[in-house]
Amino acid sequence: MRSKVTYIPENSSPLQEKFINYLMKEGKKSIARKIFNETLKIVAKKTSADPEKVFKLALDNCKPQMEIRPKRIGGAVYQVPREVKADRQLALACRWILIASRGKKGAPMAQKLANELVDASNEQGSAFKKKEDTNRMADANKAFAHLAKY
Repeated sequence: MRSKVTYIPENSSPLQEKFINYLMKEGKKSIARKIFNETLKIVAKKTSADPEKVFKLALDNCKPQMEIRPKRIGGAVYQVPREVKADRQLALACRWILIASRGKKGAPMAQKLANELVDASNEQGSAFKKKEDTNRMADANKAFAHLAKY
């Protein structure tokens, strides 16, 4: 039985490696890593700030605190607001940033991802809007919060 050895380059944090895994398609990790490194270079040129801090800030700004989950009670389906656990917050933030980046047309993926990360760090962009919409929906359905315990 082989032991599982994880290789993380010395200039990459576990959070960045997790994001690279989300970015990866069809097992092409080296391509995903190249795209991510190019993205960090573009972010450094655009913002004149530390690109790793911009990346972390973008993820933090896109993490939702509340979400709604459908719950069926007595034949009716209610949208029940729930708090989001930390690991799911990270997964949703990464997913929303990548969906927003992939949805744009006419530029290389590194450029689109860099634009989305800069926008998210400035509390703008599609991924941040998705987080705001999710929190707004949870606020609108606070009346059903008492159903969360069932």
